[in-house]
Amino acid sequence: MRRLLGSVRARATLAATLVVAIALVAAGAAVLISLRTNLVHQADAQADSAARKVAADLAAGLAYDRLDLPDGDENPVLVVDRQGRIVAAEDDVERVDVAGADPVRPGESPATGDGHDEDDGDDEDLPGAGEISGDVQHLQGAATVDGDTEDYQFAVVDVTTPHDVTLTVYAGAPLSAEQDAVGTALTAMLIGLPVLLLTVGGATYVVTRRALRPVEGIRAEMAAITASEDLSRRVPEPGTHDEIARLASTTNETLAALEASVERQRRFVADASHELRSPIASLRTQLEVGAAHPELLDVEGAVEDTVRLQRLAADLLLLARLDAGERPQDARFDLGELVREEADGRQGVRLDGVTSVEVAGSRGQLARVLANLLDNARRHARERIDVTLRAEGEWAVLEVADDGAGVPEDQRERIFERFVRLDEARSRDDGGAGLGLAIARDVAAGHGGTLTVRQAPRGGALFVLRLPLRRPPG
Repeated sequence: MRRLLGSVRARATLAATLVVAIALVAAGAAVLISLRTNLVHQADAQADSAARKVAADLAAGLAYDRLDLPDGDENPVLVVDRQGRIVAAEDDVERVDVAGADPVRPGESPATGDGHDEDDGDDEDLPGAGEISGDVQHLQGAATVDGDTEDYQFAVVDVTTPHDVTLTVYAGAPLSAEQDAVGTALTAMLIGLPVLLLTVGGATYVVTRRALRPVEGIRAEMAAITASEDLSRRVPEPGTHDEIARLASTTNETLAALEASVERQRRFVADASHELRSPIASLRTQLEVGAAHPELLDVEGAVEDTVRLQRLAADLLLLARLDAGERPQDARFDLGELVREEADGRQGVRLDGVTSVEVAGSRGQLARVLANLLDNARRHARERIDVTLRAEGEWAVLEVADDGAGVPEDQRERIFERFVRLDEARSRDDGGAGLGLAIARDVAAGHGGTLTVRQAPRGGALFVLRLPLRRPPG
């Protein structure tokens, strides 16, 4: 049972069936109550008409034995005097049992009166001679007519004859029509409700299964992708424009991003291995030569290769932390002071309009960004490097421009990729491993900023670093 209810189709079918059942039961109860109320009102009107007709004859002075009483099966009528004696009734009426009074039979007096005895103190409420009371009571009761006992709705009317004799007329209307109609409606509901619920449940299950069929296709394809580890596969997208189609589209977009991320990680590992292989091989060669011929050991070259390995390892470690989503520190410091510290002692660097601008973040990481930008500008500049820093609205804007050859427009995004060097002819020692600009952009993004490149006024490359003056949340 628990496994069955774990299905969306089963839960949807159960929920729909339960809602329809509650709605049908409530509607059926309302229909039955309304039907019974209307039929009882009709019986009241029928009994009231019969009672007033007999009362009108009595008010006109018609004798008891000359009263035109209706048929007992349709409208059993009793006329009772103030002492509780039945003075007129149909011959086929054998027994009347009205709420609030003892059962009475024609020809016998009840043990207890009907509340109209002479000393009850209610004479002021009785109609005058030849009048009919305006108040009509409607009571439920039973009557036995020709040996058959049925339920009736009785109308009770007081009337006073011209001879100043006050009588009470009981006229009943059968409730068999109301009982038959309510019983028929209830039977139809009891038969139709399960059939309707089965129909609703079956239709809901079929519709839900068809609606969720694409979801099953998505699940099966995702399971196959997981088993095969083939991220180039995509889940089927239905031709509809509903939530399931959007789910499939989003899933494919996620798979595409995951494939790109994995491919990027593979390239990163391959490029890192390639970059590490050269200095390690060089260092090993120098050490082996030094071991065999100590007089030929190139200590300076070994130190340079070791430093290069150290820098490359530091770059790879920083990129790994950035990829892992490491959040920079939230310390505030003067970015202008940091710019002046990094530019100090660098040949050809000119600070033009570097103002004091406070930002929040990791001072060490942003110092690394400045160093990478200045090193990159130094490698490509002919004579000078211009550095500016200013505040624009909610942003700190740092610009580093050189007077070199610049970056072709179609390559301006590619230079921020890892291990990319546009000038493949230059040596690795001069150009580095191609990680500096990638690290700079990742650090800028981690601080909620951006790093872009465009053409400088002097024709070289202009790198623009934008950092928020206040750290964004999250």
